[in-house]
Amino acid sequence: MTFWRAALALLALVTLTIAPARAQAPHIAAKLVAESAAPAPGGTTAIALTMAPEKGWHGYWLNGGDAGFGLQVEWNAPEGVTVTPFRYPVPEALVLFGMMNHVYEHPYALLADVRVDKSVAPGTDLTLTGIANWLACTDKVCVPEKAVISVALKAGDGQIAAAERTRFDAWRARLPQPLDRAGAWERQGDTVRFGVPLPADAALDAPHLFLETPNVVDYPAAQSFSRNGDWIIVETKAKGDAAGPVQGLLKLSDGRGLTVRFEPEVVRLAGKPIATAASGIDMTLFWTALGGAILGGLILNLMPCVFPILSLKALSLARSGGDARTAKVEAVAYTAGAVLVCLALGGLLLGLRAAGEQVGWAFQLQHPISVLLLLLLALAITLNLAGTYELPSFGRGQALTQKGGAAGGFWTGALAAFVATPCSGPLLGAALGATLVLPGWVALPIFGGLGFGLALPFLAIGFLPALRKRLPKPGPWMEKFRKWMAVPMGLTTLGLAWLLWRQADDLGWKMALQAVVFGFLALQALGNYQKGRHGGWPLVLLAVAAIYMNGSNAVLLADRPTSTSSPVSAGHIFSPTALAKARASGKPVFVYFTADWCLSCKANEAGAINREAVRDAFKAKGVVTLVGDWTNGDPVITRTLAEHGRNSVPLYLWYAPGAAQAEILPQILTPGLLTGKVGG
Repeated sequence: MTFWRAALALLALVTLTIAPARAQAPHIAAKLVAESAAPAPGGTTAIALTMAPEKGWHGYWLNGGDAGFGLQVEWNAPEGVTVTPFRYPVPEALVLFGMMNHVYEHPYALLADVRVDKSVAPGTDLTLTGIANWLACTDKVCVPEKAVISVALKAGDGQIAAAERTRFDAWRARLPQPLDRAGAWERQGDTVRFGVPLPADAALDAPHLFLETPNVVDYPAAQSFSRNGDWIIVETKAKGDAAGPVQGLLKLSDGRGLTVRFEPEVVRLAGKPIATAASGIDMTLFWTALGGAILGGLILNLMPCVFPILSLKALSLARSGGDARTAKVEAVAYTAGAVLVCLALGGLLLGLRAAGEQVGWAFQLQHPISVLLLLLLALAITLNLAGTYELPSFGRGQALTQKGGAAGGFWTGALAAFVATPCSGPLLGAALGATLVLPGWVALPIFGGLGFGLALPFLAIGFLPALRKRLPKPGPWMEKFRKWMAVPMGLTTLGLAWLLWRQADDLGWKMALQAVVFGFLALQALGNYQKGRHGGWPLVLLAVAAIYMNGSNAVLLADRPTSTSSPVSAGHIFSPTALAKARASGKPVFVYFTADWCLSCKANEAGAINREAVRDAFKAKGVVTLVGDWTNGDPVITRTLAEHGRNSVPLYLWYAPGAAQAEILPQILTPGLLTGKVGG
């Protein structure tokens, strides 16, 4: 393995040296910008080299790890101008084929200072140029890239525009901060130990130690973290023969980090272990998340898109006469269907994230085509419940939700889990967020727990005779109840139509209207045929025309980018820059992440956030409100959710003035909770 790591690194360097110039655009776009275009003689100004990788590509930290290297620049600086080395933001650890890489898989910026000698005359052209070389990689290929970078500067008064200061402040916030004291490091056989002086109250959620100095540690080896008083002790596998002081970067929580200079000294003994993703499975986190997923799935049964299906299946069991064996078979099959669908959705989510996609739970609702398909399904269920038509998979007698046996139970459970995707209940945020830090094979059971919780009521009916005895006796009222269940499913259909309009503007509204109107006509024609009525051919022809029109529009919908939904209530649009600016103002900051398809989000907005008492209290205390709309997906919001241990909405953050990090508020808000944060 050591040979292959060295060979890959050498190949990348040789290729960078001999590679001919390429006409194609780089996979990482680089742009040089200055905080002030008119630096004052005798002063400094900051410059940033912004790096924007294509999806699936990544760049490297100054020590790239086993098989990469950082950016190199040959400057052509005017006389009287000097440029300091670039400072890098906190990187991410990426293991590919057993090799550890220190990378950036999202846009990032390197910062440096430009110093202008006091002898430079005002008005002098100080345009700065350079040739930058870097390595761009995917999980399969690496490409050396080169670009001429340039920024126009002229000696002046050093004034900085407010927008540029805000932008650079956001980049500076992602730089690691220097630790005010030195750490210690020592070798003990095949182990190398580090001590970091860090107060006990410092947040350390997912730590990782990156070393700038080479030939000290085996990069892909597991790192164990423990706390001994006000010291963090890190132990890992040694590699190399470096001696003397070592420079490193300790990654903390929320993407922050500390640069540490380690002196060769005796390191304290290890203390209380700190759980990390690489140090094994946090079983407490797993069992807590699994319990939250089961309870969250149970609550989903009360959502308008799930309750009708559950109710009808229970009624079909009542119609069967309460036979114990039949009840158990159907209950187990129903549970299997719900669990397998949730496992499939969870597996797809984990697979997409492993492939570099920035996605979270309910990702399928972030594209109009998926919403259109769900809209058609909800419409079909609504009209079936209303008695408009019957299908072998849904109708009376042969209805999927009413026929007995394992097949009927399985497909009904699968359907219930699938139509639950537009719904979002409490407790699921933290539970599903745990899947971000657990290994995939451990995270999958949590998704299965969601399906198990969804199936629990019917499972209980199947295995508890006392509950079956409480089911009402069969009678004509069952048909009326079935039709009443069309009401919540109809509301779900209208909600999906509204969501489609929000996502795709006028085209989405047109598609939603066509789907509802012509879908109704097609299913009405089918119902007429089933009931032996004639004269339904005009409806069939209209339905065929509708399918053609919807198919054409669906192609347009797939090709067109989704619109950006505006915030749902008063507040500024969330961005890392806006958050940094709001926190710098010294005022309380309330950030909430929402989506139009999230029922819990809408309930909290109507019942708490948008209440007059809350708005008045926030206004009186100067609270800055930022809204992150995740309706159509947003990589920045997805990363922010992940940084706070979530992969779904809602998420509510409260930043008190001067606080080092955010307080995560409960997923169920009340006006009293929000006004209480500001003493209202």
